[in-house]
Amino acid sequence: MSDDHTRVRDFFSARAADWDTRFPDDGPAYRAAASELGLRAGGHVLDAGCGTGRALPALREAVGPSGVVLGVDLTPAMLEAATRAGRDREGQLLLADVTRLPLRSASLDAVFGAGLISHLPDPAQNLRELRRVVRPGGALALFHPIGRAALAARQGRQITTDDLRAEENLRPLLAGSGWQLTSYIDEDARFLALAVRQD
Repeated sequence: MSDDHTRVRDFFSARAADWDTRFPDDGPAYRAAASELGLRAGGHVLDAGCGTGRALPALREAVGPSGVVLGVDLTPAMLEAATRAGRDREGQLLLADVTRLPLRSASLDAVFGAGLISHLPDPAQNLRELRRVVRPGGALALFHPIGRAALAARQGRQITTDDLRAEENLRPLLAGSGWQLTSYIDEDARFLALAVRQD
């Protein structure tokens, strides 16, 4: 396991038990973001870096009982918290690395990633891996329940020019990884970047 993976796993392992209680009001934001993916009944969707599975109920609602919802996370403690919360009933939870997904190419309609991009060890390569598992024309949502400025304030830091989530950085990063940015929202109440897989 790389140092990046160990750091991420350690960070989230220490916070898994009380993660949901720290952010109890995020449900509506997750639901709204999931609805922007344009999923249909019977669709196949991945929550990449699913954590405690807060997006899984909204993703299940979008694809219905005939759809496939997968939640992948690197941290066993987060998946255990998802199971304790009953979210394993909304989708299949997999202990796996989003940088090397155990999924067939072009097997999904969409990928949802909440808070994901800042934890990717090699964002360009890792976004290509997410592209690999999505069918041509499929969607990617990069989401956070608060915007960049609000998150920086919460963490007691300033936004820097190298922030991957800044539109001027994210657009070329996605393009170089086979995605086209189609929508970008960065406001206090949410961050949501939507992209479509290019052939």
